[in-house]
Amino acid sequence: MAGLVTSFGSGAMTNSVNEIGEAKCIFSIGSNTTASHPIIGLEVKKAVRNGAKLIVANPRRIDLCRFADIYIQQEPGTDVALLMGMMRVIVDEGLHDVSFIEERCENFEAFLKSLENFDIDTVSRITGVPAEKIIEAARVYAADKPSTILYAMGITQHTHGTDNVMATANLAMLTGNVGRPSTGVNPLRGQNNVQGACDMGALPNVYPGYQRVDDVEIQKRFEEAWGYPLSDSPGLTLTEMFDAACEGKVKAMYIIGENPVLSDPNSKHVSEALDKLEFLVVQDLFLTETAQYADVVLPATTFAEKDGTLTNTERRVQRIRKAIEPIGDSRPDWRIVCEIAKRMKAKGFAFENVVEIMEEIASLTPIYGGISYDRIEELGLQWPCPTPDHPGTKFLHAEQFSRGRGQFMSLEYKPAAELPDDEYPLLLTTERSLYHYHTGSITRKVEGLNTLRTNEWVEMNPKDASALGITDAETVKVISRRGEITSRVKVTDTSPPGVISMTFHFAESPTNVITSPALDPVAKIPEAKVCAVRVEKIV
Repeated sequence: MAGLVTSFGSGAMTNSVNEIGEAKCIFSIGSNTTASHPIIGLEVKKAVRNGAKLIVANPRRIDLCRFADIYIQQEPGTDVALLMGMMRVIVDEGLHDVSFIEERCENFEAFLKSLENFDIDTVSRITGVPAEKIIEAARVYAADKPSTILYAMGITQHTHGTDNVMATANLAMLTGNVGRPSTGVNPLRGQNNVQGACDMGALPNVYPGYQRVDDVEIQKRFEEAWGYPLSDSPGLTLTEMFDAACEGKVKAMYIIGENPVLSDPNSKHVSEALDKLEFLVVQDLFLTETAQYADVVLPATTFAEKDGTLTNTERRVQRIRKAIEPIGDSRPDWRIVCEIAKRMKAKGFAFENVVEIMEEIASLTPIYGGISYDRIEELGLQWPCPTPDHPGTKFLHAEQFSRGRGQFMSLEYKPAAELPDDEYPLLLTTERSLYHYHTGSITRKVEGLNTLRTNEWVEMNPKDASALGITDAETVKVISRRGEITSRVKVTDTSPPGVISMTFHFAESPTNVITSPALDPVAKIPEAKVCAVRVEKIV
């Protein structure tokens, strides 16, 4: 993988949020920033007010396009072609950073060879973007430094999501836009503390701090600390676990703070998997759609009822403080887990408070080695922070990549797993609303937010609606190879012809019943952003 990717498998931002406002060029791709990350959206608008050029690449004409100097409306799933085409222009016009490439990167010649397949006419045909617009975007990104890349799940949730991420890393290295303020490749994490969860080893192939489970020395260190023999085999990803449950290979599951019955693609398959389990425990704030399948439900506390830390998208570890006592029988997640472990006679779970947990984290996790509750009392610290006197790291890769030299990756264009055909002529892409969060288990309990957004919408271009005889606010069926749902239509030119869009916040219209379960072969992330559907009037 490219140097930026292997440097932090976490998908953390290389740079800091407040650096965005000082960038001279911002390239936003696969991110509806003002809706999904509104605070970061404010930084983007600040940069534009300061004179920055804004390039937005998104199949839908999102709100951020109002502020863009260049809007690229590529076909869904064609991001690799677009990015490689931009890089072909940059190389052909001599806009690449030769000294940065020579001093800090490798595999450049092989990468150049792969660019031969991405001449501007081919890229324009694949993406549906006029050649002159691709050329203009390439020139602006390469010339108006410092340039920063922002992306979100519009890049990752594809069968070629890993290639998409590597293409963004290639682009940053090609132009020397990494290792300096207001540059970098900056994935915007989609959920609260998902960065912290990944940092703490909630991935099947690593211990805390992205230390690989198949590294013998790392395995030995954790075995000595925890007093248990540990496996050197990576486990299953989330999607693989549900497949294994359906096959009878996984018999029990413990789900904490997740609602896959609504949030995972092809969600009927998830429900079938949960039904086949012999034992299911769900730990959550509310009785979610997933919790209704559980044999045991463990009531967890909200952020306001516990002490702890959250790690945000810019790698900043921040304190949270208990404001009220836990309601009813609820308990903090860490205490529930520790109490279960004690009852199972497990060693090493006799923590009295969160301070003791952070001390263990620091002792075993080099990137958190210098982080303590005393040091983050007022302002959080950004990892890597290896020692107690380290100030934290505002941006990554200042001197070199963590693998040494950044590795350019040769890439090829691969179409999405599902494309339109006569039976399913439209493409469905999913996104989020500004007013609701994830599966709505919290936000849909807020009266004011429900007033702002009360139901699901199928956003459809006027041309498609007219061809189907569908009017605004009409209720329709949306059908894919996996099932069907009903929803009301919002006729809008935000969606281009041939593309419809839905969120997944509403249990009444569970969009993920119809989305595609096809996986990226490396990251095992499902292709939630592209699937073939048809829309029918309800007679």
